Amino acid sequence: MDKPQIILHAQKSVNFTLFDCKWIPSSARFVALGNHPRKTGALHVYEMSHSKDGKAEMKLLHEAEKREAFRCGTFGASSLQQRHLATGDFDGNMRIWDLENTELPLYSVKGHDEIINSIDGIGGLGIGEGAPEIVTGSRDGSVKVWDPRQKESPVACMSPAEGEAKRDCWSVAFGHAHNQVDRCVSAGYDNGDIKLFDLRNMSLRWETNVKNGVCCVEFDRKDINMNKLVATTLESRFHVFDLRTQHPEKGFAKLSEKSHDSTVWLGRHLPQNRDVFMTLGGAGSLHLWKYEYPDKRVMKDSNDVDMGVAGTVSLLQNITLSTQPIGGFDWHPDKTGLCVCSSYDQNIRVLIVTKLARL
Repeated sequence: MDKPQIILHAQKSVNFTLFDCKWIPSSARFVALGNHPRKTGALHVYEMSHSKDGKAEMKLLHEAEKREAFRCGTFGASSLQQRHLATGDFDGNMRIWDLENTELPLYSVKGHDEIINSIDGIGGLGIGEGAPEIVTGSRDGSVKVWDPRQKESPVACMSPAEGEAKRDCWSVAFGHAHNQVDRCVSAGYDNGDIKLFDLRNMSLRWETNVKNGVCCVEFDRKDINMNKLVATTLESRFHVFDLRTQHPEKGFAKLSEKSHDSTVWLGRHLPQNRDVFMTLGGAGSLHLWKYEYPDKRVMKDSNDVDMGVAGTVSLLQNITLSTQPIGGFDWHPDKTGLCVCSSYDQNIRVLIVTKLARL
């Protein structure tokens, strides 16, 4: 019984397809994003409260319906005071919303020619140094970085060269924002490519291929010198890359793990402990993992060049909540172990993971 337990705290069924869910920073509220059967966008704000008999429940505070279906959202570029939500939709629009008044967006740009599959933010919420920025990845093959203070055009655009095949970008993530000038973006693609873009030098720093479509990439922390990157894929696999040491030929050390017996849709690191992360499976399962570092993270190759050494992962706990994939998941930034997830069975679930402080 010393292991962490994953407990279902509250559950709610909705009448639209859920694609993403995010806690509203410094609150007991969260936002759920998706699309109605009539292809319009659904944005719902819920608050955790208790019913008269003392049971936890989700209270709907606000709902908005928009012309374009929502695919993804982030608060990462907003201040803790404003808590503005940036969204990507099926028509390629990136918009920023004030959740107190969702009639019109505060910012809107037609960022991509096709659906925005993934969005991430940095420079807000007191996380990551430097300017607030938003990154979007799209089916059109491009990855774009936006400054919400600058209208219309992106501050950086990573697109396939002319004549190159356009690969569907499924996931993007910020990292390495440990000072005012350094910042990286990682992107995962449908053909198994993982790319690491250095925004300071506007260059491709590293790339690899993991042979299966990359559903999610995430740095263990955004605001430190690059440490680890988790990439989840089709065919029941995820990979953990040690980003501290880059070998000129072999790149970064990695470990690969088979999990879920289905597509691994997401990997999300615990904000209070970067070595603990949850993976979300295509059969409605959640697996909680802990990464263990090796005794030595760096070794010399035969030419006396530094190369990284990958650690190991151990499965702490797992639970199956649904028969459908869990496509959205978010740890609460302040309450250790509290998390919200959304699945394609049109259910939102709030979970509590116990004993994480002891790990």
